[in-house]
Amino acid sequence: MNIQKYMAFVKAVEYGSFTRAAEALNYTQSGISRMINDLESEWGVLLFERGRAGITLTSDGLKLLPQLKRVCNEQAMLMMQVEDLHDMKSGIIRIGTFSSVATHWLPNMIKIFKKDYPNIDFELLLGDYLEIENWIIEGRVDFGFLRLPTKAEIETIFVEQDRLLVVIPEDHPLVNCDKFPINELLNSPFMLLEKGAKAEISEIFEQYQISPQVHFTTWDDYAIMSMVENGLGISILPELILQRIPYQIIAKELEVPAFRNIGIAMREQKSLTLAAKRFLEYLSYRKRE
Repeated sequence: MNIQKYMAFVKAVEYGSFTRAAEALNYTQSGISRMINDLESEWGVLLFERGRAGITLTSDGLKLLPQLKRVCNEQAMLMMQVEDLHDMKSGIIRIGTFSSVATHWLPNMIKIFKKDYPNIDFELLLGDYLEIENWIIEGRVDFGFLRLPTKAEIETIFVEQDRLLVVIPEDHPLVNCDKFPINELLNSPFMLLEKGAKAEISEIFEQYQISPQVHFTTWDDYAIMSMVENGLGISILPELILQRIPYQIIAKELEVPAFRNIGIAMREQKSLTLAAKRFLEYLSYRKRE
């Protein structure tokens, strides 16, 4: 590689000797001499004057020296960065996620991870399922959290089953029921958590052939909780987002099974950066706990 010849040239100038440059670079003296001769032949210039007293730079060699030093320094910096990546000393992990995972799972996992790898940075992109899918396919994120199943070309790892619960105000007539009857969803204004592509809550309606009175649709979990608290209606929300909430609302299990399967999705696990692969290992440890 030419970079080795450039380093031979720079070291020869630094030490004023092909022999000492060879010792510094772990080459033979004839190897250094041959690399310098190759450069002179390729460029059609004389880089050194050779004499009994040693070597001295020619005027052409002097002109080329600053640029060749910069090339060698850039190479050294590049190799340091590559080594840092392999040693997990630097890097960035980009994750596509939705609000409940970003709020209740990722902060603690990132905190644990950064204790071991403090110089790894994170970029979180919040979106709906369709946006996160597109970010994964386009390479905008290393991986993302999605509801399973997803597109066939995306590789996935199952993480957790998240129950879907009915949320009602504290003064709702069914506040003391054990499980919320599916048909009772028809008797109150409904706040629908959905954006863009059809999501799991609408699929429940289709599966059980019911049509609640949808008065409000949003992708903001907290807006829905606030409206339910204020008696504007009821809703269905994932159990994950209902952890540590600041609203006076009641969560009830439906009388029929209702849940979403959450997974981690990526284009190819084998193509992930070392930092992203290591973070996935931390997530898998959490899954086993």
